[in-house]
Amino acid sequence: MHLPPEFLDEIRARLSVSQVVSRRVKLRRQGREFVGLSPFKQEKTPSFTVNDQKGFYHCFATGEHGDIFTFLMKTEGLSFPETVERLAAEAGVPMPVATPEAAARRETNDRLRDCSELAAEFFQNCLEQPAAAHARDYLKERGITKEQVSKFALGYAPPARDALRNHLEAKGYHVNELIKAGLVIGGEDIAVPYDRFRDRLMFPIADLKQRVIAFGGRALSSDVAAKYLNSPETPLFHKGHQLYNAANARQASYDSKAIYVAEGYMDVIAMAGAGLANTVAPLGTALTQEQIMLLWRMADEPVLCFDGDVAGQKAAKRAVETALPILKPGQSLKFAFLPDGKDPDDLLKENGRAAMDVILSAAKPLVEILWQKELEKDEWTTPERRASLEQTLITLVNSIEDQTVRAHYLRDIKSRLWQAFKNNNQTSEKRSFPAKSAQNTQKGRGKSGFFGAQGKAPASSSLTASPLTRGQQSPPNAVHGAQFLTLLMDHPWLLEHHDEEVASLKFTTDGAESLRNALLEAHFTHNSLDRSTVQSHLEKSNMSSLAAQMRSILALNGSKSADVNADPQTVREKWHELMMLHHKAEELKRELEAAERALLQDNNQQNFERLKSLKEALEQSLNEVI
Repeated sequence: MHLPPEFLDEIRARLSVSQVVSRRVKLRRQGREFVGLSPFKQEKTPSFTVNDQKGFYHCFATGEHGDIFTFLMKTEGLSFPETVERLAAEAGVPMPVATPEAAARRETNDRLRDCSELAAEFFQNCLEQPAAAHARDYLKERGITKEQVSKFALGYAPPARDALRNHLEAKGYHVNELIKAGLVIGGEDIAVPYDRFRDRLMFPIADLKQRVIAFGGRALSSDVAAKYLNSPETPLFHKGHQLYNAANARQASYDSKAIYVAEGYMDVIAMAGAGLANTVAPLGTALTQEQIMLLWRMADEPVLCFDGDVAGQKAAKRAVETALPILKPGQSLKFAFLPDGKDPDDLLKENGRAAMDVILSAAKPLVEILWQKELEKDEWTTPERRASLEQTLITLVNSIEDQTVRAHYLRDIKSRLWQAFKNNNQTSEKRSFPAKSAQNTQKGRGKSGFFGAQGKAPASSSLTASPLTRGQQSPPNAVHGAQFLTLLMDHPWLLEHHDEEVASLKFTTDGAESLRNALLEAHFTHNSLDRSTVQSHLEKSNMSSLAAQMRSILALNGSKSADVNADPQTVREKWHELMMLHHKAEELKRELEAAERALLQDNNQQNFERLKSLKEALEQSLNEVI
């Protein structure tokens, strides 16, 4: 019985080598691989390795080497058909039926691959012709070198409606085959089939065996409706199952232990040109589960790079919801966001590889994006709203099919909820009004006051002399700033997850600002940051005295950061406590500013008392020491 290569590839894609081997060999992870005792001979020291990314096992003791099919045949004595049948059932892939139709389908697919390869050669040759000067000019403007043009087999589709069709028909291909391959558009309502791609820069799309199966084309004229046009679904091409540049990126991802996902063809080429050959892109659609599983064959935690605009944020949220059900132990996603309005190509041209490395190294884990995605939807100021947030998050987490991963996510989310709202009751007792009261005061209430009562008594004569009416506010407590900075110096791994928060913090002195900036610089400069590296960096930056000053502030005020040897959970709790105090103070400041404006608009005693109450609440908040 003939088994199509794509059928076997589908089984390999669904079943990892470690999944099959671990039923017979006890494996433990060692870097990117798994190791265990050889199933082919008795031994005490492990010499048997499994590599899921490359899809094979290797036994150094015996020289045995192969994939999941070979392993079952060698360890269980099965024939190849028996092995395929068992693994196909496990993978949920129906066995192909040996029929004349199946044989005809294989022959058709072979011809579709051949004509796609010929089309790619045709487009490459056209790019060298005088008529393609504007396409070459575009590539030059985008900084694409001749080497990159050759590496990615870029080409040009001429503007004529039948240039490719005529070329391939002369090679012996029927127009119906060209339509089925997605190269030509035809149908009952189309009298003369015509080329799908015209006057476009062409990007061949290859499968994992480097065989051309489809194309993407970028318009070179501004008056074309679709800037990018991809091949339609064909017997060879299912865009939700493939990734642009996947074949080239596989080896690079294995060597670097990382895979990056950009949004488009030009981004991939630009990143590869900057030395990030381990970059791929989806093909005009949101990332699918099949594409995520393909990424996991290359790296355990692919990094998705999104533009920092609203569209990029939405794409990241969709990716989170797509990935959640299929998360596995050790397999997840990370998210890197570029500056708003920049794509990888822009960033690399303007700021170089170092800027991209900073963005990629700051990638956030999936759980952080999930949390932020839901937290940003509303202000969780009431028990009912907070219950709604918890219910939504728990529902999303319960979509994770793997029990172990789901359990860890539930613990993480519940911890975040507790940290975010544990002080909510005592915080609300210190506020004169809910969080949105300052906004409500300004929306059409005029001089009638917050509750709408008319004719309030004017403020006392001492009001105009009070410093409250002159916008004076207590500066943020230096103790809190010292706690933040000392915590980061003692536990610099926090910067990997909270660098953006750290960058946004405001300190009361230039010295504290300088120390914060030095810590961020150390984070962006060094691949791995520990206490000794931080200390060395601060010494070189002449920041050691400022660091000692922060510790002195804590000692004088009877406060402290988390212990140097504290476990990560304790450190995270300390960080969240500090952020809660910071956000609490910032919110009170906003309310105080709104109260000042209300008092200037309506000079009455009630507004004055409210302002005074907020001032006292803010001072108390700033003086809290944890």
